[in-house]
Amino acid sequence: MRFDPALDVKITRQPMGFEYGLHVFGPKTEYRSLDAIRWGLFNPACQGPDPVYAIAMGVGKEDQREELCRRNLLFGVVTYAAGRLGGEPVRSPGHLHKVSRHNNCSAPEIFEIWEGCAVIYMQEFAAHNAGRCFEVEAKAGDVVVVPPAWAHAAISTDPTDPLTFGAWCDRDYGFVYDELRARKGLAWYPVLENGSLQWQRNTRYQESRLEIVAARTYPELGLPGRKPIYARFEDSPESVQWVSEPQLVRSVWPQFHP
Repeated sequence: MRFDPALDVKITRQPMGFEYGLHVFGPKTEYRSLDAIRWGLFNPACQGPDPVYAIAMGVGKEDQREELCRRNLLFGVVTYAAGRLGGEPVRSPGHLHKVSRHNNCSAPEIFEIWEGCAVIYMQEFAAHNAGRCFEVEAKAGDVVVVPPAWAHAAISTDPTDPLTFGAWCDRDYGFVYDELRARKGLAWYPVLENGSLQWQRNTRYQESRLEIVAARTYPELGLPGRKPIYARFEDSPESVQWVSEPQLVRSVWPQFHP
């Protein structure tokens, strides 16, 4: 990989999935089919790669398994297929995180791009008024934080260079789709026009403004520099504890800007 995530996970293409190195544990690969995500696409009848992406939720080093469980932290890895979904980039349909039982919060998430180029799209609400909407542009080694309760999706921006990313999540994770399904997706649809990413507004939402920003570091969340996010946990587990306990940094969230 062009970025070393400090975790021995190999990405495979035929079949799409993951191979775990010595002393690394991980689950059997899950897949998302094209039919499973059509409801969130600009053109639900499109053709494209199938499965669209592969997921492994619960990856880590064997000697840290108990610590991960104790802290209610989960590390996931996702890889996308190459190509496009009709005139759209390969992507997830978007979701919110369910409210966790152990903290009564919808957890934040830390994305880290390993391969390819990405946009992490996020919107403040899944309601008719989507609130603030952001397109965060990221490349290998970049980190993007999604705040608690925001709807979001990861989007591959280069059809020839499949996207792979890792992410810190709450162990009591779950994906909630209901409000987004009711509006046929997120407030903005990404489309590919003449080789570049453009956006189409979803008219089932109130009008909103999409702000485009570049990935940054997050010193206010203990994420300065470009150190791999799994290595941050290894060196100082408290540095990412706010993923499963977002109230630890509650002052950051009200005016959070990705």
